[in-house]
Amino acid sequence: MGSRRFRPELSAESREWIRATREALRMRQYSPRTEKVYVAWLERFVRARRRLPSGTSDIEALKAFLSALATQRRVGASTQKQALSALRFAFEHGRGNRLAWLDGFTPAFRPPRLPVVLSAREVDAVLGCLTGMKRLIGMLLYGSGLRLLEALRLRVKDVDFDRCTIVVRGGKGDRDRTTVFPRALHEPMRSHLVRVKRLHERDLAQGGGAVALPGALASKSPTAARTWAWQWVFPASGCYRDGVTGEPRRHHFHESAMQRAMKEAVLRSGVGKRASCHTLRHSFATHLLEQGYDIRTVQELLGHADVSTTMIYTHVLQRGPGAVRSPLESLGESVRPG
Repeated sequence: MGSRRFRPELSAESREWIRATREALRMRQYSPRTEKVYVAWLERFVRARRRLPSGTSDIEALKAFLSALATQRRVGASTQKQALSALRFAFEHGRGNRLAWLDGFTPAFRPPRLPVVLSAREVDAVLGCLTGMKRLIGMLLYGSGLRLLEALRLRVKDVDFDRCTIVVRGGKGDRDRTTVFPRALHEPMRSHLVRVKRLHERDLAQGGGAVALPGALASKSPTAARTWAWQWVFPASGCYRDGVTGEPRRHHFHESAMQRAMKEAVLRSGVGKRASCHTLRHSFATHLLEQGYDIRTVQELLGHADVSTTMIYTHVLQRGPGAVRSPLESLGESVRPG
C-alpha cells in the first residue's frame, strides 16, 4: 500500500487566519461550497509560503503562488482567478490587510472555446436514455436553461405552475431570477411532486422531514424546515444527521449522481459529442436564439450578468457557418466522389 504524502502541521497563526476567514465567509453568508473552496486555497497558499524565504512579503508570496499555478501546475485562467479571489478575501477579511491590485504575476492563458451544443434530435436521444427523476432533471436543464445545481436546489415553493415560471434563488453571483417553466413539464412535475410529498409525509411521521434553510431563516422561523413549501423538488434517497442539532434531515439529490447518469446516457444514445449536464443549458440558449428570440431575453433567462457572455451562442447558431452553402456544391458531377 502506497504511503500518503507528508503534510506538515499548520502553525497556530495560520490556523487562526483560516478560522477568521471561515468566520468572515459565514458572516457574509457565502455558500458552504464557496467556503470549502476558499479555505482550501488558503491552506494551499499557507503551505506553499512556508517554502519561501522568511523575508518574503505578502505581495511577493502571492505573486509567486499565482504564477506557479500557471507555469508549473498549468491551471486554466478560471482556476487562477478563483485562487486570486479566495486569497484576496482571506487577506482583506481574514486578516484585515487590504491588498493593492496585483501586477507582475504570470496570468494563465485560456483561449476562447465554443460551447458544445446538441441538436434537437440529439437532445431527444440523450433524454430518452435517462429514466425517472434523472430524466425530469435533464428535461428541466434543457427546458428552462438551468445550471445543474440550480435545478437540484429548487424548492417546492419556487415552481409556479400558474405563471409557467421557475424562480432561481441564489444563483451564480448570489442573484435571483425567473426563467420559463415549459408546459410540457407540468404533468411530469405534478406526478413527481406527488411522490415527493408522500416521502416527506413519511419522514414527518418518523420524526424527520426537515431540510437545510438559507441564511438565518432557521432561527427566524424554526418550523419552516419541515413545511412542504421549503422541501427540495429533487430530494436525496437517504437522510443524514445535522452536525449541530443532530436532527435527521434530507439533502437534495447529489450532483455527481446526475453527472454520472448524463455521461452514461450520452454514451448509450450514440451522440458523438462530449456532452454533459451543462451542454443542455448551452443547447437551450442556442435553440432559443435560432427560434428568433432576442439575445437580451436569453441573457435574462440564463442569468448572465453581462450580455457578452451570452454572445458566445451566436457563434454556434445554425444560421452561422453550418448554414453556409459551400462552393463545392456548385461544381459538376465529375468532381464528386463516385
